[in-house]
Amino acid sequence: MPLKVMRIGFLTSLFLCLVAVSYGQSLGDVARAERLKRQNQNPQTAPKVITNDDLSKHSIDEDEPIAGAHHDDPPSPPLGSKPAEQWKADIAAQRNTVTSLQSAIDNLNRTIHFANGGCVYHCVEHNENQLKKQDQVQRLQGQLDQAKTKLDEMQDQAQREGFGNSVYEP
Repeated sequence: MPLKVMRIGFLTSLFLCLVAVSYGQSLGDVARAERLKRQNQNPQTAPKVITNDDLSKHSIDEDEPIAGAHHDDPPSPPLGSKPAEQWKADIAAQRNTVTSLQSAIDNLNRTIHFANGGCVYHCVEHNENQLKKQDQVQRLQGQLDQAKTKLDEMQDQAQREGFGNSVYEP
């Protein structure tokens, strides 16, 4: 009898969970509703027009430096120097480079096996080849570190230019 009660309880709770899931909103519906709510809350205000009369009220002496202006600073790159599609393609290519380097390192590491004490023939040459493989892994690791740094810099630059993570997230 207790087994029967447990089954009925389990089936009832399973049914209630399925009903609750089927009546829930999808994530897309929630996002759409939130976007509509934000659009209705923040109607775009008209841009402020500055006329010559406004400028004469706040004239600045040309001998006085403007606060916050530094003449030594290099000019910042123009916003939107690349379109989003170009950033996305460049970042994807760099990500593929990182992935292929990591794959090459992993494959090479799998082939490194030094000869043990029971080796009879060509042990020295075999171990020298394994050392060469280790050197090659170290060179590839340096290239991988540089590629990861470049990828991070590309992602940061895209973000500074106003592109969100949609440009560099898969």
